[in-house]
Parts: sequence; C-alpha cells; structure tokens
Amino acid sequence: MAIHLQQVVDIGKYLVTQRLRGRKRFPLVLMLEPLFRCNLACTGCGKIQHPAEILKQNLTSQQCFAAVDECGAPVVSIPGGEPLLHPQIDEIVKGLIERKKYIYLCTNGILLEKSLDKFQPSPYLAFTVHLDGMRELHDKSVDRKGVFDTAIKGIRAAKARGFRVAINTTVFDGANPQEMQEFFDFVGTLGVDGMTISPGYSYEWAPDQDHFLKREQANALFREILAPYKAGKKKWDFNNNPLFLDFLMGEKNYECTPWGSPCYSVLGWQKPCYLLNDGYFKTFKELLDKTNWSEYGTASGNPKCADCMVHCGYEPTAAIDAMQPQNMARSLGSVLGMGS
Repeated sequence: MAIHLQQVVDIGKYLVTQRLRGRKRFPLVLMLEPLFRCNLACTGCGKIQHPAEILKQNLTSQQCFAAVDECGAPVVSIPGGEPLLHPQIDEIVKGLIERKKYIYLCTNGILLEKSLDKFQPSPYLAFTVHLDGMRELHDKSVDRKGVFDTAIKGIRAAKARGFRVAINTTVFDGANPQEMQEFFDFVGTLGVDGMTISPGYSYEWAPDQDHFLKREQANALFREILAPYKAGKKKWDFNNNPLFLDFLMGEKNYECTPWGSPCYSVLGWQKPCYLLNDGYFKTFKELLDKTNWSEYGTASGNPKCADCMVHCGYEPTAAIDAMQPQNMARSLGSVLGMGS
C-alpha cells in the first residue's frame, strides 16, 4: 500500500465526520505555498511569473501554522516555487508533524539530497518529487539538462535514510503512451511510496500555453497510457484515488470541488483555486463564504474551467465519492493521494 494505513484511516474518519456534520464545503488538502521562488524556470509553470518583489517573499513559520490551524485540512501539500529554498522549511515541517498533519513536501529534487539532514523520517512526511518522464523528456520539461539524474540520486538517498518518497508526474499534450508506461515501470524499480499523475496544469500565467490537454484529448491519452494497468497487466503503484483515474480515462464524469484543495501563499487565500488568479482573501472563512463557487467548474460554463482535469480540483470529488458504499472497497487502499 503506497499510502500509510494510518493516513487512510485518519482521512476516512475526517470525511465521515464532515458528512455527519452536514458540511457542504470542507477542505481535504491545504496547498501551502511558503514561497514562489524556484531554482528552475519551467515553461509550463505560472508561479515564477510573479514580480520580483513577490518572488523575494517567504511565509513565516507562524503564518504557515496559522493557515493550517485555520483551514483544518488533514493533509498539507507544500508546493512552490521550490520549498527547499525556504530558510525555515525544516521548522515548518516539524510544526506540521507536531499537529499530526500528513505532509507532501513537493520538490524538483535538485536540493533533496543536500537537505535531508534538516528532516527526520516520519509517517507524516513524504517528499513528492516532480518527474514528468525519463531523462530526455523530463529535462526538456524543466528546461535544464541533468535535473533528472540529480532528482533520481536524491530519491535514492532519501529512501536509503528511511524517508517516504512519492513521484508527481504531469502529462502534457504530445506525451507518448509507450514512453509513459516505460517510465512507470522505471519508477517501480526505485522503491518509492507511490506516484501521482495529472494532466498539465493550465496556469493562466504560464509562458507555454500550447501543451495543455483539452478534455477529450486527456481522456483518450490516459485511456491509452493506463490500458495495461486497467487490464491488470501492470501493477503500477498510484497514490491517486482509483476513481480519479477512472475520471481521467473518461469513465466517470465529475464536477470540480475547488474548495477541497484551498491554496494559501504570501498573497493570501487564492480564489478560487491553485490555478486561477481571480483574487485573494485574508482568511479561509472569507474564501469559503465570499467566493461565488457557481462561477467555477465545467457546469458553470466558465471557459477557464472547461478543460481542467487537474487532481487538486477533482481528487477531492473522487475522495468524497469513495465514501459511497459501492466504492469504499475499491478505494480503501488509496483514499487520497495528492501532490502539486
């Protein structure tokens, strides 16, 4: 089982509690961005396009703790930017572990091996390393040679020291299904604690807007990529909820639940989600109460949402659906598995 059993149990309890309390909207994963600064300049990323004065800023440890406490989500994903550049990242992680939050510390892997002394292995902590494919494809994706090899070296070092490590893979238009399948086979040899896949993020500010998948393209591509897995011929260890994988293949039709993965950064609580830039609120309560959620998702007709199938919006939907009696047995081993 890729996801730790206690995490499965705790998140299941959380979901049941929210439903029993009759809460219509509640967070499952807080996407905590302590900085936007990065040591890469990927053309598909919109986070590093902020002005220089914003890129210089960091959230303090106390700001991070306050956001986590206010939100109350059981899982905290820490993307960026590159979180390992944050001078207090070890203090932030320690404080979240003390709060018994399940942490996915997202990293491009460049600083992973050098940063391991800052952390202690814990069932509450998993490094989530961004890899979009084998060496040539990944280095092209991040626009720098050698990143793949450095990341693999860091993964092996982290696993040797007892850390939980997962892989996060973004699939863009033009991906070769056979090459992706070979990549998944390779990931299986690393001894990692599962992998997460998602279609490319359609960041509004990303320099490259030509390689994000349209919905029908995504369905066709993921059906082809995942065909051996669906047929039981491959035992790839995904952290994604299997119902989300059904959604990617076009076998389920879900609506986005953007409030399931709220995002907090140096700018505040981002409206409505991690990908769109429709403004910010000072508090999580304002985000929930003042956002017109009917303006987002495919049913809204909002063109910005028409083709989005990203896990930060649809994994929460799948997680809630997993609590239905007919789906619980299938989803038990993977109630929720989210990176950035």
